[in-house]
Amino acid sequence: MILHTDWRHIPASARNTVAALGNFDGVHRGHVHLLDTLRMARPDHPLSVVTFDPHPRTLFRPQDPPFRLMLPDVRAAALGGQGVEHVFQIPFDAEFSRLSDEQFVNDVLVSGLRVAHVACGADFAFGHRRHGNIDRLEALLAPHGIGLTIVPQLVDEGGPISSSRIRRLLQEGYPERAAEELGRPWSITGPVMHGDQRGRLLGFPTANIPLTQHLEPARGVYTVRVTLPDGRIVPGVANIGRRPTINDGRESRLEVHLFDFNEDLYDQTLSVALIALLREEKRFSGLDELKAQIAADAAQARAILAH
Repeated sequence: MILHTDWRHIPASARNTVAALGNFDGVHRGHVHLLDTLRMARPDHPLSVVTFDPHPRTLFRPQDPPFRLMLPDVRAAALGGQGVEHVFQIPFDAEFSRLSDEQFVNDVLVSGLRVAHVACGADFAFGHRRHGNIDRLEALLAPHGIGLTIVPQLVDEGGPISSSRIRRLLQEGYPERAAEELGRPWSITGPVMHGDQRGRLLGFPTANIPLTQHLEPARGVYTVRVTLPDGRIVPGVANIGRRPTINDGRESRLEVHLFDFNEDLYDQTLSVALIALLREEKRFSGLDELKAQIAADAAQARAILAH
């Protein structure tokens, strides 16, 4: 997979692709369905994705809390894992947001990327103030001989699979159900930062990872599997929240205790997959009670991961 972040200067080797349009946050089963449909419809061209960073919602609603299921580099890698050869990650800024629907098609898709065919969901909207819809997209592409495939949303017993539905499941404390929609457990990926060493004093040293632009799921204690930079997977238990017993409560964080592990992880990037929510965040009367609860959480997490 090759990541392109400048749509105005695309090398000739990246042109003439069949392109799926969308944000692809999470690269969930619905996104995979879209990619597979496009691949089967046009197997004669390389598969690509046209997406955006930051997410348009970040520009238009900066007051909203972080909501991303995936950071851009993780998204690009996940798309590559689905057979996407080129990811066109368009910088979505105020200038780009003012492009009309016609400019988006003519300047970006036709002149910039020179795509051979396009696919998207039925609700795809584009151009200034989301003026363009799929009918408009088809009409603008047709004069250039570029076809359009509209792919219906993938539906299960709960309805259409979508990024917003997965976010809601995570915020409500159902990581197992979110994993079914994603096709894999949801992960938070980030570098290990120096903390206050409080976990080490309690007998449970933790790796501290900032949530940054990730969605904050339900606060509490989770069973997790941690993927290290070298590919090893280590089981563990994690807390997501504001540590009401010992912290000032101003910033949520992810703190992970890796079972039977004693290596220096500072500044390394970990991927922490949430397997199950053990309990909600709560305040304890003191450090002794907290320490006992952490031991119980760890035992429960080990039991879950043993099955």
